[in-house]
Amino acid sequence: MAQSGIAGRRTPLSRERVLNAAVALADEAGVESLSMRKLSEKLDVVPMALYKHVANKEELLDGMVEVIVSEIDTRVRGENWKDAVRLRILSARQAMLRHRWASQVIESRTKAPPVVLEYMDSLIGLFRAGGLSADLTHHVMHALGSRMWGFTQEVFPTPPPPADPEVRAAMFHQVARQYPYIIEIATAGSHEQETAVGSGCDDQFEFEFALSLLLDGFERLHQQNWTSGQAHGVR
Repeated sequence: MAQSGIAGRRTPLSRERVLNAAVALADEAGVESLSMRKLSEKLDVVPMALYKHVANKEELLDGMVEVIVSEIDTRVRGENWKDAVRLRILSARQAMLRHRWASQVIESRTKAPPVVLEYMDSLIGLFRAGGLSADLTHHVMHALGSRMWGFTQEVFPTPPPPADPEVRAAMFHQVARQYPYIIEIATAGSHEQETAVGSGCDDQFEFEFALSLLLDGFERLHQQNWTSGQAHGVR
């Protein structure tokens, strides 16, 4: 009887277990399909049990962001600040590739939990330890934008093309007549969907290309002792 009771004992529900299960569910079926009901089914509990650990779906999504950000390797590596920052951000990139839904959730958040603030503080610390001024680092963080989280935020969303080949071809020709330069650059490069985050052009090559340009530019400004108070701005 005692052995049967032990075997039937469930793993206690905790906030960590709820959040990890939610992340796994989003990985499996997409974040759009995530609901408190489906999450309770995955954990084999009644839905009301979840509300002891997360007040609502928005708080659940906040917690899922915490899980993703905690996966970023924040151990300092690299011979200089630029290498260390690159490795840190590429680690964030790997987290985004493991959880391709995460970028849209991060973009939708309205508040930053402690783990997010800790990550930002540690990233800022790499620039400051490398000798960049607080003034320059302020602008550096703005320039990095969403890249600090491992993805590039698109200026405008790119809708998927029509499935019908004839409709797609007709739409392409119409857009090409109206916006020739957009079509010119859109067809000039190729992208690997296996290494993409989001629905735009943010594949691994594009991400690292932009990151390298930014880091090289930050280094140049640092070497020039740039300040935002310079009369003629960046040159």
